[in-house]
Amino acid sequence: MYHWKVVILQLNQNDHPVKKILIINGPNLNLLGKREPTIYGSQTFEDYFQTLQQLFPEVELHYFQSNHEGALIDKIHEIGFTFDGIVLNAGAYTHTSVAIADALSAITTPAVEVHISNVHAREAFRHHSYLSSRVKGVIVGLGLKGYELAVRYFI
Repeated sequence: MYHWKVVILQLNQNDHPVKKILIINGPNLNLLGKREPTIYGSQTFEDYFQTLQQLFPEVELHYFQSNHEGALIDKIHEIGFTFDGIVLNAGAYTHTSVAIADALSAITTPAVEVHISNVHAREAFRHHSYLSSRVKGVIVGLGLKGYELAVRYFI
């Protein structure tokens, strides 16, 4: 419990209020609520996004999902100099996409990487992230709650 108190105190020390945060979900995350509920839960992301909007009425939350690597990169480029934060779950592209990693390096908007499942308790190929070195932090294995924690980081 003490560890979380320290984290929360650090998160509240940001200098400016956050106005806009974009949540980006990558491939197959459009199937949340249907896809492997024992791993990913039974709630759709659209329903969870409404919960996030209710939790953070002072933040302008946006949501984007695509199964296409180029579309994810285009969205990162589009908002990468104007938003206050990106919460990114790139799905399987986390483990394969140098291009998304390069897109994160090219922008000024900070990002937090989120994974619903504990990728380190899964197949070996999921243990490496091309994105982790390009983001402020990584939240792994806390279910959808990871998105809430990432938004809290930015505020």
